[in-house]
Amino acid sequence: MLPIILSIVLIIALVLSISVVIKKRKKAGIKGIKYSLTSICLYLIAVINLLAYWLNFMGLLNWSITVILLIGGAYCTKYMTLSEN
Repeated sequence: MLPIILSIVLIIALVLSISVVIKKRKKAGIKGIKYSLTSICLYLIAVINLLAYWLNFMGLLNWSITVILLIGGAYCTKYMTLSEN
């Protein structure tokens, strides 16, 4: 029962977090996919690990995908714009 509750909480948190990021991007006037690659990579890590947990896909392939997305997200931080606040 606890894994189901934690999965639901994760999904709700992801949806709320994505909506906040989208609103902040619109408010700041940031457009383009290049500037959101870091967020996309980090959200994909959460989704892939949730799917891996439920589909018993915990293994070398899951870890490899997670590390590749983490490195990709870190690399794409150079495209992020600095806020003026």
